[in-house]
Amino acid sequence: MSFPSARSPLCAVALFVVALSTPLVPAQQLRGQPVGAADPRRSPTQKPPLHGKHWMAITGKPLGATAGAMMFQKGGNAVDAAAAMLAATCTMWDTLHCGGETQALLYHPKLKKVIGINALGVAPTGATAEFFRSKGYDHPPEFGPLSALTPGTPGGLMVMLAEYGTLSLQEVLGPAIQMADGFPIEAQLVNRIEQNKGWIKQWKTAPAIMAAYDRFYKGDIAQELVRGMRDEGGQFTMADLAAWRVKIEEPLCVTYRGIDVCKLQQWQQGPVMLQALNILENVDLKAMEYNSPKYVHALYQAMNLSFADRDFYYGDPAFAPEEPMQGLLSKAYAKARFNSIDWTRNNAAAKPGDPYPFQGGTNPFAQYLAQWDNRSFLPKDAAKPSGQLDRVTRPDTAGFAEHLREAFHGGTTSIVSADSAGWVVSITPSGGWAPAVIAGRTGIGLSQRAQSFVTRPEDGPFNVIEPGKRPRVTLTPTLALKDGLPFLAFAVQGGDTQDQNLLQFFLNVVEFGMTVQQAVEAPNINSYQMRNSFGVHETQPGLMEIASSMPEANRAILRAMGYTLKPLERTSGPINAIWFDRKHRTMWGGSSNHGEDHGIAW
Repeated sequence: MSFPSARSPLCAVALFVVALSTPLVPAQQLRGQPVGAADPRRSPTQKPPLHGKHWMAITGKPLGATAGAMMFQKGGNAVDAAAAMLAATCTMWDTLHCGGETQALLYHPKLKKVIGINALGVAPTGATAEFFRSKGYDHPPEFGPLSALTPGTPGGLMVMLAEYGTLSLQEVLGPAIQMADGFPIEAQLVNRIEQNKGWIKQWKTAPAIMAAYDRFYKGDIAQELVRGMRDEGGQFTMADLAAWRVKIEEPLCVTYRGIDVCKLQQWQQGPVMLQALNILENVDLKAMEYNSPKYVHALYQAMNLSFADRDFYYGDPAFAPEEPMQGLLSKAYAKARFNSIDWTRNNAAAKPGDPYPFQGGTNPFAQYLAQWDNRSFLPKDAAKPSGQLDRVTRPDTAGFAEHLREAFHGGTTSIVSADSAGWVVSITPSGGWAPAVIAGRTGIGLSQRAQSFVTRPEDGPFNVIEPGKRPRVTLTPTLALKDGLPFLAFAVQGGDTQDQNLLQFFLNVVEFGMTVQQAVEAPNINSYQMRNSFGVHETQPGLMEIASSMPEANRAILRAMGYTLKPLERTSGPINAIWFDRKHRTMWGGSSNHGEDHGIAW
């Protein structure tokens, strides 16, 4: 039998197939730590890793990844590809729509810096705390016209493309426009529409296609969007849309063991991962061993402290007073928080700290900090519209609330892309998921993020709803640099689980030497002790999702430490990521085994 020569086309195809179907492990990542039977470093991954030299496109939908690949084939860069993937996944509607919001980080190879894109909408005119309380809401509702923000995704896509892309808007929107003529609908969307058809039937109109920036925010589309929303009982005005702007901003970054980790600013929850890394840097995680009870406890407690700070201190930096981010992200504050950890039991009463002394200031909301109690119920005299629940669902009496799990995990998608010129993009777009209100005859499903605001300062003084203000959202893309160059780009769908999953993914790579595909599939834990960013912001102190593969001996130790455990088959995402192999000048992609996430590389 003869075999093709190494230079023949057939050999090239064979080698390419082998490269994509074999979970390769870079030599520097084989460290030989002691591991257990379920250790992901010693098991084959369920999906093959991606490996490319020229470009990479990964997102939550196979058709979306194809749209990104089409831009690279046209000669576009990673920004063009990310914008095309964003437009395509918006067209598919189930987890996001073009009336939602877009949050992005990108690495600019010429400037050698990370740039943030803030395309989150704002509360419309009339959306005051008093307005919602007068209607009996403790928080803006989950669904309907009063849950909507001004649309951000169209502006975010177009500004990102205009500033950093190379292709025209027509080229980038081409795949999405083709899909709007009809595409093979998948089970996830069918099931979501079926589950929410009662809501969808309430809205008075249905679909069309978006246009360019001025027409969208100031022209006939804006007029119809406002008319349709006000007809549904919403509060939008033409001035709200015309005044809204995409913000290009500096990220917040911390250094963890020589790696710079960057997030968007405190209008989204991303800095919570930075705080957790600062806390965990005070202990030898590797010595604890991957997913041991001690390691899991360390993660849970670090997240308790960081998310308590998120719930109290994060909010829109455009509104006074300024959030104390210097103190929150200081290593000295992290050390003080680390020293407060009880290593024998879960602290179900973990509270926000006071970062102001760590930046030479005085806390303007000390009275609310003193009153903070994550275990308390809503005030007895608070009027609660039908369907609103008490804030605390106690796992020992109520069991695991499925609606809470859906809120923590559901919705959104993620997009990561990179090219050989050095451009890297990480996006977590969302909003407008079914059953979003359709704005008049525009076909645009609008954001439901107003529900992430609070209406009382004692529930988060920096995040009280005001017209023109951005809510503190969960959407949190991530870029990490090593020696000033991209090291990891990663993002995940979900809600309050996002930075929990991303934290563990990062540690899987950096501390435990996993490949990027191993790391996106590896079992995680998820805490429900923070306040839910959706619905009525309920909490379940001590509740922990664990992977079904966790040994019973480990579970027994955690239960003895005060945790209530909820085993699930998969707990890690879905995460999508790119790791940059500087030595070999290639890119390794990880695409989660959780859902429909898919990547293409060349």
